[in-house]
Amino acid sequence: MSSIVGIGVDVVDIERFSASLQRTPGLRARLFTEAEAALPVESLAARFAAKEAIAKALGAPAGLSWHDCEVVRSEGRRPEFALRGTVEAAAAALGVTCAHLSLAHDGGLATAYVILEG
Repeated sequence: MSSIVGIGVDVVDIERFSASLQRTPGLRARLFTEAEAALPVESLAARFAAKEAIAKALGAPAGLSWHDCEVVRSEGRRPEFALRGTVEAAAAALGVTCAHLSLAHDGGLATAYVILEG
């Protein structure tokens, strides 16, 4: 039987996030994988919220790399995480066997909820 290992949530103001991306040109490449970086700003804000939410669900350990947590979505499927490196190691250390992710963007806000099971 699985149990909840962690829960995380994050909300991002899309306009403010967009301004940050415009003000700091290297930020997009620092935060997102190549596949993620090509998406529209609303989707980027939701993905940033997802990365923040999973970090919170993991207990915000030091040393997590933004690129080690990618939000992927196959055609017609819900979003999910592709974990690698530092984020995968942090999840494994907590016994995480499943990560649930929900994203939304509306009314100028992007929101992500993460539930980790182990």
